[in-house]
Amino acid sequence: MALKIPQGGANLFKEGYNMQSGIEEAVIRNIHAVAELAEIVRTSFGPNGRNKMVINHLDKLFVTSDAATIIRELEVVHPAGKVLVMASQQQEHEMGDRTNLVLILAGELLRKAEYLLTMGLHPSEVVLGYELARDRAIEELEKLTVRTLETPLTKESLTLALRPTLAAKQYGSEDLLSRLVSEAVMAVMPKDPRAFNVDNVRVVKIMGGGLSQSRVIRGMVFGREPEGTVHKATNAKVGVFTCGIDIAQTETKGTVLLKNSDELLNFSRGEEQHMEKIFQELADSGLNVVVAGSSVGELALHYLNRHNILVVKVLSKFDLRRLCRVVGATPLARLGAPTPDEMGQCDVVETVEIGGDRVTVFRQADEATRTATVVVRGATTNHMDDIERAIDDGVNVVKGVLKDSRLVPGAGATELELAKRVAAFGEKTPGLAQHAIKRFADALEVVPRTLAENAGLDATDVLSKLYAAHQADDQGHAGVDVEGENGGILDAPAAEIYDLLAATRWALRYGVDAAISVLRVDSIIMSRAAGGPAPPKQGGPGGGHWDDQD
Repeated sequence: MALKIPQGGANLFKEGYNMQSGIEEAVIRNIHAVAELAEIVRTSFGPNGRNKMVINHLDKLFVTSDAATIIRELEVVHPAGKVLVMASQQQEHEMGDRTNLVLILAGELLRKAEYLLTMGLHPSEVVLGYELARDRAIEELEKLTVRTLETPLTKESLTLALRPTLAAKQYGSEDLLSRLVSEAVMAVMPKDPRAFNVDNVRVVKIMGGGLSQSRVIRGMVFGREPEGTVHKATNAKVGVFTCGIDIAQTETKGTVLLKNSDELLNFSRGEEQHMEKIFQELADSGLNVVVAGSSVGELALHYLNRHNILVVKVLSKFDLRRLCRVVGATPLARLGAPTPDEMGQCDVVETVEIGGDRVTVFRQADEATRTATVVVRGATTNHMDDIERAIDDGVNVVKGVLKDSRLVPGAGATELELAKRVAAFGEKTPGLAQHAIKRFADALEVVPRTLAENAGLDATDVLSKLYAAHQADDQGHAGVDVEGENGGILDAPAAEIYDLLAATRWALRYGVDAAISVLRVDSIIMSRAAGGPAPPKQGGPGGGHWDDQD
């Protein structure tokens, strides 16, 4: 007699748990969620990518085509979608660029996997095929290097690597932006390039004018003028205070009994004398620039002006930390004269007028500058925010170049060549894994296809021409011409369109790993949402007012 297996799992989980399992319920549902997420950012890929208008939970408006920003502000709640978001964030952390490639590649791989699963392949066979194809693609990618940037880097060689990335974000302004970014980066480049810190290039946005009026200032710029009457200090000794520069307030309320008019007149005199003593000590220590991380009181400002000390308010703790690094100061949480070790040094602190706005500049001698600021001009806040994101991507590309300066052909040429080579590898692979490898090769086509679609070209026609060009020439230089000239194809290295090899390698790795993670899931078990049951409705079952029930 066969042993009867108990069905279900009635009391396995707490009441309210939700469980979905199997190919239909879990895997296919996850694939659809991820494909939908990838579709959102796919239309923002490349130079002709469209912007997305995202309003986040704080009602802040973002108009951008930057995938990392879109994904960060969307607040994805689907668990499979979150896997993809984490992969793109890791790419952003690692390379600062090509986050969109991670998303659209993972989405396309899962779309192809859906077909294989419905045809009867087991998810583990698809995963095996994808892993083999990924390793082969990364191996082939290393062979596609067309240029290695010479060291030490120059503005010209940096511009070469920066232009394609900036064109993908701000098409038409890439020449100007790449010049600004390369100038700023070269200004702060240390003697050992490996010690380069992306934090040393800042962006300050000043409304008005046009993008062409943007410029690089060697030093640190704050978008406000000094508080007092002193507007310039040279060879300055700088003190940075994180506390408020004001009369100390008592923590508890107190009552003061005044008996006569003399006591009333002398009531605040003691505080004034105490303040005067503090600022006299500051002046005696040689301090002539004070940076306040909080408020500056009226009385304090009076004494600072009297001692000819320049005062700047910096309300961002990140900017305060950066400034301390630039001038070599220690931030003080108490009001008092800093020791010589705690003081910073800055060659020039001055107020400059840019387009009607007065800003304060902390500038070191040219050869010793530790930071550079790109002053961005523009007509709207959203436009300037988007330019700031493009500059940030550009600076991250420089960080990537300093780690690995190899470049591969851009404009989708590398991905198409990899698709061709992975497909050939799939033909020689025995077993069921070959189906997944061929689908992997098809998925790589998503890059040139998307570039062509976003540029308004006939994607099928462009892809067939690209395949013909890649079959005729084994170098794999033919890419998509987004301007639609020459039938929509061009020689990417000849047009100086390059991608960073390291960024493409990491994007392949993260994109495939995210897709595999989703395919390996066979059940989704969701616990009941926190919180008690909803109160019974008035006049509903149970009757009466809900609060009347025991």
